[in-house]
Amino acid sequence: MLLACLFTARRADSQRWKPDIPRTWDDAALADWATPLAGLNLRPTHISAREYYALPTENLRTYPVYYPGREPQGYWEMLRRVGPKPMMDFARLKNEADWVDAGRAIFFESDDFHLRTFDSQVIAAARTRETFEQVHAQPLQDGTVYGLRWVPTKQGVALSLQNCSGCHLQYLEDDTAIPGAPSLAGVARDRDTRHRVPLVGALHSANRVVTGATPFLMGKEPLGSWLYQAYGVPWNSDDINERLKTFTAAEYQAYLVAASLAGALTRWNGSLFYPSKTPDLIGIKDRKYIDSTATHLHRGIGDLMRYAALVSFADTATFGSYHMLLADTRRVRARLPDEALYALALYIYSLQPPPNPNRLDDEARAGQRIFAREGCSQCHTPPLYTSNKLTLAEGFEPPKPVPPTLDVLSISVRTDSGLALKTRKGTGYYKVPSLKGVWYRGHYLHDGAAASLEEMFDPDRVKDTHVPGGWTPPGMTTRAIKGHEFGLRLDPAERKQLIAFLRTL
Repeated sequence: MLLACLFTARRADSQRWKPDIPRTWDDAALADWATPLAGLNLRPTHISAREYYALPTENLRTYPVYYPGREPQGYWEMLRRVGPKPMMDFARLKNEADWVDAGRAIFFESDDFHLRTFDSQVIAAARTRETFEQVHAQPLQDGTVYGLRWVPTKQGVALSLQNCSGCHLQYLEDDTAIPGAPSLAGVARDRDTRHRVPLVGALHSANRVVTGATPFLMGKEPLGSWLYQAYGVPWNSDDINERLKTFTAAEYQAYLVAASLAGALTRWNGSLFYPSKTPDLIGIKDRKYIDSTATHLHRGIGDLMRYAALVSFADTATFGSYHMLLADTRRVRARLPDEALYALALYIYSLQPPPNPNRLDDEARAGQRIFAREGCSQCHTPPLYTSNKLTLAEGFEPPKPVPPTLDVLSISVRTDSGLALKTRKGTGYYKVPSLKGVWYRGHYLHDGAAASLEEMFDPDRVKDTHVPGGWTPPGMTTRAIKGHEFGLRLDPAERKQLIAFLRTL
């Protein structure tokens, strides 16, 4: 009888649940959402809500690409016959669990609109085994290829890339997927990278797109003009990005490879010279800021929806009087509906870390005492293991008054300040990261310079003769990894104990 009552109560609660979908592009919410940029003391310019909602919505179902020889019989013929289908019928979602499931589908199946191609040569390459064998790429256990999607449209079948899960889906050695975790984290542990997509470059070239999740289709200008539109910071008198105007394709590729080996992104508005580590989305519900440099506030689910829209199809690349786009560069003219972004954000909020194999044994407990003794919890405060505050980039003097939306510590941990002061993501601040999940995330510091916790706490890393395991600019073999020197003066036994504790978080 009791079980029947509980079941009835749960079913009633389920039926009563209604989605509270905020308006994604809301002018009032946008007004103080972004953090002012260092050097300008202005927020980036957003498109208006009116312009945003004038964009047509996109809700197309996509299908996995199978490794040649693993494709089910008749699969390709089905794709060419089926035509465009909606990814999701939001009217059929009855409860919160349904919406989270819908968000999961969007996370795994939505594609980058601007990367769709109908190029017959690129599509043929995706269906040819030699394409994958040349780069030693192997299928996942189900026979699919990581990152690629087929998109049946009115114009035919397009090839595209996964959007969210392209950067935020990590596979363990047994092919266990960790949604939300940074995709390239395994490089830090010398893991097999067999799931890397070998056709990424072809898709970007076919669509005239700068690598890095950009929502812009470039014009007929040379490569250097593309790159400067993506990364230039003209309000900095010593802008390193002036070098990009004469970059060759080989130089560009060298920086992309160097960043990816550090688990980092050289995304639009970021930098080839100061990349940013791919963030872990697990636990983002409890984080106050988005991006390493706290480019945007995270006040609730609407802000997460807003950020997904911004980086996928709503950026303007306008900063005060600086308009970075050339006349024939076009922004993607489509958007996901608010319902899709809401479902996606609900799913991201629901993400949980994988089971932690590291136990709080005697060695880890000793490390926990060291963590408390050394004052680590002042910034990495339990239970979130972050204070959710900002630290100053070295050399940054905040304008007065500091915006009331920012919670700033009056200290700097003196890590490399390039990202925070010399890029379009440069706010002058770095957020205090959470230490939860450091055992699986791989790469440490905002640029992924340290490839392991052992390297992070190695006193050798602050010397110019150090060989970094993570981010190193092309042409360099040794350099100091600056900053965050806490723990470097511990004796070897205590360092080992502290690392053992951190791996339990």
